[in-house]
Amino acid sequence: MSGSGSILVDEAKIFVQAGDGGNGATSFRREKHVPRGGPDGGDGGPGGDLWVRADAKVRTLIDFLRRSHFRAERGGHGAGANKTGRRGADVYIAVPPGTVAYDANSGVQFADLARAGDACLVARGGRSGRGNARFATAVRQAPRFAERGEPGERRWLRLELKLLADVGIIGLPNAGKSTLLSRISAARPKIADYPFTTLAPNLGVVRTPEGRSFVAADLPGLVEGAHAGRGRGHDFLRHIERTRLLVHVVDLAAEGRDPAADFHVVNQELRAYATDLTRLPQVVAANKLDLPAAAARLQAFARDLAGAGIEVFPLSAVAGEGVERLLRRCADLVEELTPAEENVEPRVIIPPRESEPLNVHKVGDGVYAVAGSAVERLVARTDLESEEAVGSIQGALERMGVVPRLRELGAKDGDKVLIGERQFDFMD
Repeated sequence: MSGSGSILVDEAKIFVQAGDGGNGATSFRREKHVPRGGPDGGDGGPGGDLWVRADAKVRTLIDFLRRSHFRAERGGHGAGANKTGRRGADVYIAVPPGTVAYDANSGVQFADLARAGDACLVARGGRSGRGNARFATAVRQAPRFAERGEPGERRWLRLELKLLADVGIIGLPNAGKSTLLSRISAARPKIADYPFTTLAPNLGVVRTPEGRSFVAADLPGLVEGAHAGRGRGHDFLRHIERTRLLVHVVDLAAEGRDPAADFHVVNQELRAYATDLTRLPQVVAANKLDLPAAAARLQAFARDLAGAGIEVFPLSAVAGEGVERLLRRCADLVEELTPAEENVEPRVIIPPRESEPLNVHKVGDGVYAVAGSAVERLVARTDLESEEAVGSIQGALERMGVVPRLRELGAKDGDKVLIGERQFDFMD
């Protein structure tokens, strides 16, 4: 029996910022023997996207304790001669398989990256600004403005790792879970004779004498009330959701306790947290047989569990007695429970673009606020230093319903209109 261990960091908060779009160019053809050259400003390039992708080589979120800000490349600016700016490079953030990504502010789940290769777009790059060549019409033959690139999306993400282990080792505090993991793998969890020695799951790769292997996790001690958060219950219970098999370690030598009652307490917490957890197959490690009290209780304990069809494996994690038999049975069950669809193609998840409806309201005497994703993007892409550019969006604001709504609310010439972080004077 041998293996390797790793420190598990199972929660992280990171800031992601996609690349801004490149600005369009304002340019005019100036060629010899061409007396009336027209506009030839090219478009900018779109900003780079930011992705989160599950990588089988990553086992923990510990790297995000050192680096928490990620930014994709902005798009290149357009140029004369209708030259388009280059697209900004995308950025992929590697996370362990089993990571769930949430918007930290709204709590909305972006993706559950259960398998290696699964990827989710978490921040879109800004759209590119159009060059002045795109605004030329029969009426406006020489537009002297271009669009600015749209800012890339940015947000805080909360990453939560639901452990991907084949075998989860569960039980009440001090049942011997960490000792068992240290016996069967190279993981070196903290071990002591007081409750909650383990404050985070420990991982270990287990190899049987015949060469089979699986990943085992020592899941911190559950207590009565864990499903409601007692003893950091939710932090621990979520890691059980992805295991294929549970090894339930029961302390047969605990003074003043009934081993069968302890077994049922833990299972009741699993049932209260999520009914599906009770459907996971379990084997019981009846631990501490090196102590006389445990040997005396073994027969009655095994009889109590026989009716439920639970396999009981007597052992001493400290002495190693009976451990090899348990491991062989775990390896058999892991092979039986490994789904055939394990090698399916990775998923690419692209959430729909956020779309906030138009909202126009009065915020004070002569002051109005306009909100909505479409109108805010329009303003962000407008070069407000150019009177011609500002004039060009008047028709768009009319078509979008902004100007009619301002009229309904009683806006008069000279009133202030706030759109995003910009302020305009209303002119009807």
